[in-house]
Amino acid sequence: QVQLVESGGGLVQPGGSLRLSCAASGFNLDYYYIGWFRQAPGKEREGVACITSSDGSTYYADSVKGRFTISRDNAKNTVYLQMTSLKPEDTAVYYCVAIKVGEDYWGQGTQVTVST
Repeated sequence: QVQLVESGGGLVQPGGSLRLSCAASGFNLDYYYIGWFRQAPGKEREGVACITSSDGSTYYADSVKGRFTISRDNAKNTVYLQMTSLKPEDTAVYYCVAIKVGEDYWGQGTQVTVST
């Protein structure tokens, strides 16, 4: 069964850190472009970060540049999103997606709440 499962979300204070994981089963992440998206209540889903399958190049939304880092561990078939200096506006459900031509797989999402 093809599946992506996110984990690592939770409640954190402003300025804190979290590491999200996106683990794949049933397919090999090596050949997929991986993205992290987020959706806050009442807002549209937005792209946060992505990493290519070919050379591991990374791209970030301006709102998270310098604070978030996306990485992949092909041996573990897992992609990570390290989030630091978290702000209340980072509060959202975070989703990972694996994409290649003709295919895309989404996880179920993990809630991140940044609050005092």
